[in-house]
Amino acid sequence: MQGKKDYQEKLYMNFQLSDRIPKGNFYRRLKEALDLNFLYKLTKRYYGAEGQKSIDPVVFFKLCLVGYLENIISDRSLMNHCSMRMDILYFLNYDVDEPLPWYSTMSRTRNLFPQELFEQVFDRVLSMCVDKGMVSGHTQVIDSAPVKANASMDSLELKVPASELQSHLEKVRQMSSMDRPIRKAKENKAPESQRKVTASDRELKEIKSRNKKWSKDQDQRPGAKNKGSKYTSNKTHYSPTDPDSRISVKPGKARKLNFTSQLAVDTAHHVITHIEADYADKKDNQSLQQLTGKLKERLHKEGLLWRTILADAGYSSGENYAYLEKQDLASYIPKHGTYKGSPAGFTYHKEGNYWECPEGKRVTYRKTHTQQDGIKKNLYLTKRSECKGCPIKVECISKSHEKRIDITYYKEEYDRSIARINSPHGKRMKYKRQSTVEPVFGTLTNFMGMRKINTRGIKNANKVMLMAAMAYNLKKYLKFTKNEVETVVDQVRNTLSLLFGHLSARLGLSQPLILSIHTASS
Repeated sequence: MQGKKDYQEKLYMNFQLSDRIPKGNFYRRLKEALDLNFLYKLTKRYYGAEGQKSIDPVVFFKLCLVGYLENIISDRSLMNHCSMRMDILYFLNYDVDEPLPWYSTMSRTRNLFPQELFEQVFDRVLSMCVDKGMVSGHTQVIDSAPVKANASMDSLELKVPASELQSHLEKVRQMSSMDRPIRKAKENKAPESQRKVTASDRELKEIKSRNKKWSKDQDQRPGAKNKGSKYTSNKTHYSPTDPDSRISVKPGKARKLNFTSQLAVDTAHHVITHIEADYADKKDNQSLQQLTGKLKERLHKEGLLWRTILADAGYSSGENYAYLEKQDLASYIPKHGTYKGSPAGFTYHKEGNYWECPEGKRVTYRKTHTQQDGIKKNLYLTKRSECKGCPIKVECISKSHEKRIDITYYKEEYDRSIARINSPHGKRMKYKRQSTVEPVFGTLTNFMGMRKINTRGIKNANKVMLMAAMAYNLKKYLKFTKNEVETVVDQVRNTLSLLFGHLSARLGLSQPLILSIHTASS
């Protein structure tokens, strides 16, 4: 007999949300594992004693987590999505007939809470992973990736010299079509210092020549023939809507306003141990020391011992190699392509601090100097009289009068790093780095809402990245199951504990000897 379902809405019904959520549901398990009640004490000082009640801080952070877990970057879309999901409502401690907070409350609360509060919540989630045995701390992999900012290239403004700023603002209507912004920003949020040209005359000339070359060589790129297309640089242009964003480009990609995400991942189970937003026009090697200091402090608080750091060649510099050695960290960072090493055919003598040429002449040390780009180098020169009658003078110094060797001040640090990289263990570390950090970035970008920053300002961008990393770690936390097979360290710990117990009994101690072993390596 054919069935037919008739629906008539009930006026009264007995319904309990917890009965409708399966025991193995992700958000039910997450609710049982994640305790954010400590936020009430931390956020109390950001609210007044009177007035309308704001959104619950625990609910706010849970809503943020749901957005990154569901790959939703719009607050409006997030509220619509949560209202249709019973498991998410149960996770938020909301009932089916209870309205969720208005979407604009999310952005106001995000601006209300400081960046440090988000870092404290991230630390709490990381502590959960450490307690579960997911983080070894011994080996950390560092990498970076650009993340699109919430600003358009069409709204870029042209920087002007400081002396001409006022006259420029008065004559802005007479700007050429190449420099006029295609889409005018409603409000110029950039400080006055951001609107001024800070580049030197030499840098501006380089940009001008690059602009001419770009107009010829890049005419086949998408959008190059469009009206108003132009070569843009951070030295000549700025974003009035998000002054912290910077113009950057990856090979084969279009120029965009981006932030840089600096990330550290533990090699044991790929848990994110540190993440922060940085300016996109900043080189990776300029961010390494600050990132390393923060990461080492975080791991130290968790009682973990950090011994090895892996990174790509973008983090390479002599200053960084020397800094990491002072921190007792074994670095596996390939040398940058600009490092040429020792001059061909010359032998270095450390005792006298000089180079010996193929003809046996000395190239002696003269001074240590710092170049315009901040690179520290040692200068070595020969005497003119020694090179005057040399049979290989033309091949060696051409028309110069003496041999000049400019070599990095940190040559010894470079040599030790290159030796580590070329060793069999160093080659294994390269594959470990690639297999550890790159999948994490792919997951954050494609599935964890980090394809674009939906806020403005570097502090808010940092909050976004911290929340995305928390969502990633929590997802791994719920999936992680400890291996039932005892590791070698566990076996040694159990054996020593038994020996200490027998020793305590033999000595007749009222309290047994306590053995404390901390595992530092994966």
